[in-house]
Amino acid sequence: MNFDFSDDQKFLKSEARKFLEGRCPTSKVRAVLDDPARSYDADLWSEVAAQGWLGTTIPEAFNGLGLGHLELCVIAEELGRALAPIPFASTVYFLTEALLMAGSDAQKQVWLPRIAAGEAIGCFAAVERPGPLTEAQVQATVIGGKLSGTKLPVTDGGIADVAVVLAKEGGRPGLFLVDLRSGGVTREPLSTLDPTRDAARLIFAGAAAERLGEPAEGMALAEALLERAAVLLAFEQVGGADRALEMAKEYALSRYAFGRPIGSYQAIKHKLADMYVKNELARSNAYYGAWALETGASELPLAAASARVSACEAYWHAAKENLQTHGGIGFTWQMDCHLFYRRAQQLGLVAGGAKAWKERLVTQLERRNAA
Repeated sequence: MNFDFSDDQKFLKSEARKFLEGRCPTSKVRAVLDDPARSYDADLWSEVAAQGWLGTTIPEAFNGLGLGHLELCVIAEELGRALAPIPFASTVYFLTEALLMAGSDAQKQVWLPRIAAGEAIGCFAAVERPGPLTEAQVQATVIGGKLSGTKLPVTDGGIADVAVVLAKEGGRPGLFLVDLRSGGVTREPLSTLDPTRDAARLIFAGAAAERLGEPAEGMALAEALLERAAVLLAFEQVGGADRALEMAKEYALSRYAFGRPIGSYQAIKHKLADMYVKNELARSNAYYGAWALETGASELPLAAASARVSACEAYWHAAKENLQTHGGIGFTWQMDCHLFYRRAQQLGLVAGGAKAWKERLVTQLERRNAA
């Protein structure tokens, strides 16, 4: 079993890094952070669309590249490394995957070409209150094709054109497509730790909704969608964690104290070593998840939970220790350390917190051991 990427995929990764190093320096991230009126970088979004990345897994029949999830994984890692302030995850990991899994031919024809061209931004609106996503938590309802209820927080909900919404129809959950530009939708912006990623409360009052998939299979589809997104998000987290480690290492080698680089002191060495170990563990689990996602393996629920848990831990740890390695200067606004800390926290919650995924992981391990 080969868990490494092919030469073509490695080349794609290399080119993506070069592109983002030139088009997405941290100054672009700061520009969005410093401007309350901006929720994302529209120019970068257009440039990413021109690269074809938004259509990576979209079939050529719908104007996509027709590639696989492995190619998407390598792009995700580089986007995470660059802290790209664009709604890529919400649109590609959630909306596109939902359409590919359960969309009708008509729904795919309407939305997939627009996604590939960068003309449509998506979001996933499932959560209504704190806690794990369960059937009992879902209170939004669809009656006669009209959706009513409130979802929060919704990542990129304030800028999205279309939402994938989990709501009950006839007392059972289902997934629905909702055009947010139509009537019956109110958006309220929410403040978060990472303003470079939009968040909003979505209030639906009789908004037109189209079902995705069959009636009453909403929870199963939502679980499958979260598993797919967890693997892709893990690569973003690994990319960010690796860059945080690089920043800490570079500073430790250039900063001198008592005539020696601080990286020569045991305390700093241990910090860097711990960051490296956690990052490599997360990468290994992310590769396992990528294989399961690409091949449609039955291990995907276990692999996705493993990737999610380890990636959340690695990124949070790397971002925190990067701050500590930089010492007092690491806490200043001028340094980029806080940008990675903010994104680590945001990505750690966007598809459900680490605690919920740890419970999923335990459940999957129990099922495997009982088989």
